Amino acid sequence: MHDVRRASDNLPAGGLVWENEGRDWPHRDASRFIEAGGLTWHVQVMGSGPPLLLLHGTGASTHSWRDLMSPLAARFTVIAPDLPGHAFTGRSDVTRMSLPGMAAALSSLLQRLGLSPRLAAGHSAGAAILAQMSLDRQIAPAGIISLNGALLPIGGIAGQIFSPLAKLMASSPTAARLFSWWASDESVVDRLMAQTGSRLDAKGLAFYRRLARDPHHTAGALAMMANWDLAGLQRRLPGLPVPLVLVVGSRDRSIQPSEAYRIRRLLPGAQVEQLKGLGHLAHEERPAEIVDVIKRWAVVWDVIEEPTDDVASAGFGQS
Repeated sequence: MHDVRRASDNLPAGGLVWENEGRDWPHRDASRFIEAGGLTWHVQVMGSGPPLLLLHGTGASTHSWRDLMSPLAARFTVIAPDLPGHAFTGRSDVTRMSLPGMAAALSSLLQRLGLSPRLAAGHSAGAAILAQMSLDRQIAPAGIISLNGALLPIGGIAGQIFSPLAKLMASSPTAARLFSWWASDESVVDRLMAQTGSRLDAKGLAFYRRLARDPHHTAGALAMMANWDLAGLQRRLPGLPVPLVLVVGSRDRSIQPSEAYRIRRLLPGAQVEQLKGLGHLAHEERPAEIVDVIKRWAVVWDVIEEPTDDVASAGFGQS
């Protein structure tokens, strides 16, 4: 691995530096910096076994998988990148920050790694990217596990306001700087995290504070939101060629748990599992529970052969 200071066009001056902000990054020894699809990627690869692709959501990074990666690496080759414009991965031009654009970029990364996922799990917007990649035949996993997935457009007045506002903010580097300056107050980030319905520990909150203070990361998240069009994905979802499991936290305030049942009406074969007492960041609140879910479905889908002690039954937790 070589040291890389992320530098890409259309980003504010400054940015995260691996030897500074990355000095205590979770699973640092598993980190690689790879050129693929016109980007410098930060990606973590660890473990052995069938390849498992993990995609974080908007505004997060590989740190969000910190407590899942080691137990998963005992059974899988885990692949966890920072999405374009997030944390230590560069950002491409605005048009490629769209859902199809990010899916294509990730496809290039996987080709460069020489890995084809047998299983895929994505949180929030990460689940949408996985669905897009599957629909575009860029990946062909045995199944996709959506963790509080953002797979449908935001409805009502919020949807009419959110997208234009995000586009406006993403068009100005000043907006990212202002947000990062605002987020320098730790209580601001703590309140934003609490609004997800999740209760994070001090370490988890510290990583989100670090990211929010970086204008590069903030600009990348804004560009992603501004170019996100889930209406097209919604139209195509009934044709999803792989099984889908929708894991939802009952306390999720970012995406209502009822959205999973809307998706199941579009895709009747989808399975829904509701986790009581967890919010939008369920995988960071109770990572062992999510590890169990992933392993169990890996058995159901014949990704790993033998059942383990933590696999109670194929039907556990479904609704």
